[in-house]
Amino acid sequence: MKFTDGNWLVREGYQIHFPKIVHEVEEADGSVTLYAPCKYLNHRGDTLDGPLLTIKISAPMEDVVRVETWHFKGGQAQYPNFDVADQANTLNVADQEDHIQFVSGGLTLTIAKQNFALTFENSDGRLTDVDGKGLAWIDGPDQTTYMRGQLRLGVGEHLYGLGERFTPFVKNGQSVDIWNKDGGTSSEQSYKNIPFFLSSKGYGVFANHPEEVSYELGSEMVSRTQFSVEGEYLDYYFINGPSPKEVVSRYTELTGKPALPPAWSFGLWLSTSFTTDYNEETVNHFVDGMAERGIPLSVFHFDCFWMKEFEWSNFIWDRRNFPDPEGMLRRLKDKGLKICVWINPYIAQKSVLFDEGMEKGYLLKKPNGDVWQWDLWQAGMGIVDFTNPDACRWFQDKLKALLDMGVDSFKTDFGERIPTDVVYHDGSNPAKMHNYYAYLYNEVVFDLLKQEKGEEEAVVFARSATAGGQKFPVHWGGDCDSTYDAMAESLRGGLSLTTSGFGYWSHDIGGFENTATPDVFKRWTAFGLLSSHSRFHGSSSYRVPWQFDEEAVDVARHFTMLKNSLMPYLYGQAVENSQSGIPVMRSMLLEYPQDPLCETLDRQYMLGDSILVAPIFNEEGIGSFYLPKGNWTHLLTGEVIEGGTWLKEKYDYFSLPLFVRSNTIIPVGTSDSTPVYDYTEEVTFKIYQLDDRQTAERTLVNATGEIIGSVSATRSGNEINVTTTGIDQAYHVEVVGSKKVTGKPGETKIVIEE
Repeated sequence: MKFTDGNWLVREGYQIHFPKIVHEVEEADGSVTLYAPCKYLNHRGDTLDGPLLTIKISAPMEDVVRVETWHFKGGQAQYPNFDVADQANTLNVADQEDHIQFVSGGLTLTIAKQNFALTFENSDGRLTDVDGKGLAWIDGPDQTTYMRGQLRLGVGEHLYGLGERFTPFVKNGQSVDIWNKDGGTSSEQSYKNIPFFLSSKGYGVFANHPEEVSYELGSEMVSRTQFSVEGEYLDYYFINGPSPKEVVSRYTELTGKPALPPAWSFGLWLSTSFTTDYNEETVNHFVDGMAERGIPLSVFHFDCFWMKEFEWSNFIWDRRNFPDPEGMLRRLKDKGLKICVWINPYIAQKSVLFDEGMEKGYLLKKPNGDVWQWDLWQAGMGIVDFTNPDACRWFQDKLKALLDMGVDSFKTDFGERIPTDVVYHDGSNPAKMHNYYAYLYNEVVFDLLKQEKGEEEAVVFARSATAGGQKFPVHWGGDCDSTYDAMAESLRGGLSLTTSGFGYWSHDIGGFENTATPDVFKRWTAFGLLSSHSRFHGSSSYRVPWQFDEEAVDVARHFTMLKNSLMPYLYGQAVENSQSGIPVMRSMLLEYPQDPLCETLDRQYMLGDSILVAPIFNEEGIGSFYLPKGNWTHLLTGEVIEGGTWLKEKYDYFSLPLFVRSNTIIPVGTSDSTPVYDYTEEVTFKIYQLDDRQTAERTLVNATGEIIGSVSATRSGNEINVTTTGIDQAYHVEVVGSKKVTGKPGETKIVIEE
C-alpha cells in the first residue's frame, strides 16, 4: 500500500509517525525492548502528547533477528498465527552511548539512538539499512491504522519470491498484495501468496502476518523495499545467508521443512481432464493406451466429474459412469498405478453433505448465524470450517472412505476464495484466515494421508498455499493457457514459489485452458518431465499424447523414461530438500549467486544441484540459454561446451538445452519403466568433466528415502579413483566422454582415455 505522494508529500488522509530517537532500553529473557518516541525530546514537556513505538528485538535462531513493533499493545489477541519455530537463541547485545548493536550468529543489527536508523550487516559487509522512516505507525482515514517497515534497496540489488507469482521473476518495481486469489497464471494475482522475499545480496525478510501484507518493492520509494499491514503491530524476521541457499534453508527452519514425497509421485501422472466426458471405459482406454505405446505411467487422476454434477463435494462416486468404483480402482491398481482423486473444501447445497454440515455447525457462518453461501463455482455452496476440530474429523472421515476403497492421494484444489464476512468456530479473525485457510485445508488432508498411508506415502497435489504450506507437498501452478506465453509465465511462477521455500512444483503439461498445438504440447512435455513432478492435465480436451500426433507419443515416452532413469539422482535431491529446505527445482540465482548474469534468468533453472534445464519457448525450436563458467556436458548427446557464455541452438523435439555441470557425479538407474526400484542395483555413476586434483561426491538413497551410502571420485592426472560406501553389489562407472567400467564394492580405479 502506498502512503506517500511523491518524494515530499504524504497522501491526503494519512499521517506517518516514525521514531526519532531511542529513549530507553530494557533487556529481559534474551530479548531487548526499545522505547522510541516519534519526536525529539528537547524538554520534559515533549514526552507528552504523541506516539511512542515499542520495538522488541530477539533472535529465534542463529543468523535471524526478529523485529516486533507496536504502537498500541492493548488490542485483543488475533488468530490464527503462523507456526514459526522459536528456539529463543541468545542475542548478544552491546549498548553504547550512541547506538545499540545486536548480534545473532553472523548477523549484526545496529540501531542508532539519535536520529533513529537501522543497519543490517554480515561477514560480507552491509546488507541493507534504513533511516528513521524504516519503522512507522500510520494514522489513516476512517480510523484505519497501519504499521510499515522499510529497507534500503541497493544499487543492482534484485528481489525474488513472495510466493508463486507469474509477473516478472525479479520483483523490483512491483506492488504485491499477499492475498490468495483464483486468478489463473496470466495475472498479478496468485494462488500461493508467501510474505517472504529473498535478496540477491544474501538476506531474506519474512513478514510474520497471515493477513494481507502489502509490498512496495521499489515501486513507491524507488530505493526502498516496503511492507505494511493494517493495525497496530508489525512483526518481521530478518534472515541472514550469506548465500541465497542458506537464507531459504533458514526460512524453512522457521516455517517448516517440506515433507519427503513418495518416490512414485515423481513418475508421470495422467488426468481425465476437467470438463471432458469420461467413464471407466474411457479411463481404461487411456491407461491401456499409454501401456500399449510404452509410456510408463505412475498415477491416474480422476478430476471433478468423478462426482455427480452440482454436488461437489460429496465424495461419492457418480455410479452412472462408475458403477463399480471399488472394482475399478482394484483393477487399475493391479496395473501398477496409484490413484488420485480431485477434492475441494466446498460443499454444494445439492450435496448430501450440506444438510449434515449445516446442522452440525461444520460450515462457515455469517455473523447472523446463517451458513455463508454463494453460487460462484457450485450452486449454493458452503465452505468447511477447519477451525472446528469436529468438522476436520468429519471431512477426514469422508476422505478415509475413499482411501479404504483404494485411493492413494488427493488433488486439493481451490481454497483461495475464502470470504471475510464470516464467523469461525474458534473465533479466528476472518482477515487473518483468508490466506491461512489454505494451510489448514491441506494440513487436514495431509495428516489423514500420513495417518492412513504412513508418513512415507503421504502426498497431495495442492493449488493454494501460504507460509508453511511447503510442509504439505506437492503444489502445482494452477490454470494456465496452452501457449508458449503461458508456459513461460508458469515457469516464472514456479521459480518464484521454490525461491519462497517450496521444494516441489508441477504444472499442467500442455496447458490447462484451450488445447495446445502439437508443437507446444511436445515442448511442454519435455519441460514437464524435467520438473520435480509431472502431470498431463487439461480443461476441455484430453491430454493423452496421441490426441496430438504420433511424434508426441514418442516424445512423452522418451522423457518419461529419461526421468525414471534419473530417479537415483532426483530422489537424492528430494531427501536433501527434506533436510535442508533447498528446493529440488531452483532458480539459477540459488545455485550461482556469484554470477551476476544468473540474477535475472527466468527461462531456465537447475533441476537439483547439477542439471541445468532450459525449456524451448518458440516454434522454431531455438533454445536460448546461458551456461555459467565451467565445462558443461549435454546430458543426452555428451557434447561438452565451455561456459561463461550465452548460446542459441536449434533442437528437435527429443532434446533441449539439458546440461550437467563439471565435477559432478550423476547416479543413473537401470529402470526407465517406473520411478520406484532399487537405486543401487546395477547403478551407473556418470562422472562429468572431473578436473585434476578435484573430488566429486554424491549421497546415495533408496526408494524409501533412506540414506544408504555415498560415492566419491577423485582425479589425479589421467587416473580417477572411485570410492563407494553402502553398496554391496557391482556397479558401473562411466567417465562421460572416455570409458565405462564395471566396479566392485569399495574402490575402483579408471584410466581416462583422452
